[in-house]
Amino acid sequence: MSLNLRIILSASLVLAIFITLTAAALNRAFVESTESALRDKLTSQLYALLAAAEVSENEILMPSSELNALLGLPSSGVYAYIINQNGKALWQSSSVLGTRLPPPRMLQSGHRHFRKDTVDGQNFYTFAYGINWINDDSTRIALTFNITTDLKSFNRQINEYRTTLWSWLLAMAVLLLMTQAAILRWGLLPLRRVGAELNQIESGRQQQVEGSYPQEISHLTDNINLLLQQEREQKTRYRNALGDLAHSLKTPLAVLQSGLNTRGNNNNSPPDQSMQEQITRMNSIVEYQLQRAATAGASSSAQSLEIKPVIDRILASLEKVYRDSSITPHVSVEDALTFRGDEGDLMELLGNLLDNAYKWARQNVYIIAERKEKKLSLKICDDGPGIPAEHVKTLLQRGARADQTIAGHGIGLSIVRNIVDAWQGELIIRKSPQGGAEIQIIL
Repeated sequence: MSLNLRIILSASLVLAIFITLTAAALNRAFVESTESALRDKLTSQLYALLAAAEVSENEILMPSSELNALLGLPSSGVYAYIINQNGKALWQSSSVLGTRLPPPRMLQSGHRHFRKDTVDGQNFYTFAYGINWINDDSTRIALTFNITTDLKSFNRQINEYRTTLWSWLLAMAVLLLMTQAAILRWGLLPLRRVGAELNQIESGRQQQVEGSYPQEISHLTDNINLLLQQEREQKTRYRNALGDLAHSLKTPLAVLQSGLNTRGNNNNSPPDQSMQEQITRMNSIVEYQLQRAATAGASSSAQSLEIKPVIDRILASLEKVYRDSSITPHVSVEDALTFRGDEGDLMELLGNLLDNAYKWARQNVYIIAERKEKKLSLKICDDGPGIPAEHVKTLLQRGARADQTIAGHGIGLSIVRNIVDAWQGELIIRKSPQGGAEIQIIL
């Protein structure tokens, strides 16, 4: 999961929690505020009803023009009724007709009560107030005034508010996420630039991180450049040390060889065969180490080289060496095919394989280079006698040779294997379609 995606998902989770809690808090505050307003409205209506009522001989008289026009409409949603201490309705508004309301509740004088009730699945809100009415003859009558309203309008208002609230909150969330994504894209731009430069280094198009970056990233890029430089310097020192060691041994061996030959000539006797073999073997080891020192191996900072020009240069040299042979090379290389590595490694690989092919081929040598699944495939085929399967393992050993009559030290395939191993590649030897040997290298 990318860093940008992690931050976006984390921010989205936090924002979702925040919006949910905010919506819940605002919804609760609005519901409580609306309920409070509804209570105030019912209270004012009840007091107006109380002021308009007249009691005469245990009967309640109400002006023909009632205070609230809603009370005169059946099922209008607002209902009023007055009951005595026995729970008997002494008066009710016209809106009560045809409506089943919550049962009335008798209250003591001075007591008030708000309650919610549900009748036949419909919600009602009732405000009841108990009083002791004093008649003209100073007698007292216990009455309870009730104002009831259904909650259709109340619930509709709540639902409309919730819809508006969630619409605005979601719109703000989307806007915030888009803004945050834009800020993150701008803030993480230096990291993407570093990644692009590392890809350029890996592909061999540049040697180090060259861009200018913020202080938080510049320390990282400086360390990357230092690491790349140390890697190149370490490889150079390693190769130079091996080369120096091999060269320092080569001169004493030449002196020994010359002394042995001189001694044999002075004594008119052939040189000591065992000493000659050991010197030849040491010479082979020196040659091998020299070639090994020249092997750079895989590197993330290597440059890309076109393969076709390298093959052409090697073939031009081999045609001079084997001018007396009627060998015809057949080259098949994909367009713009490149090798991301040291040119010396590529020269050693192709040079050794083509030299062997020219030695053993009868008439034709085939060179095929192509890209397969992001890997480089090199094939060298000939129409010579081929390599028996039982000899393949032996020929990959340093100093092993298939035919002692053919000139060479027997380290060609060993060098090739060493380079392929350094690249963590694959070396395959099999019979070619032309009947000779086919050697394939996959890097």
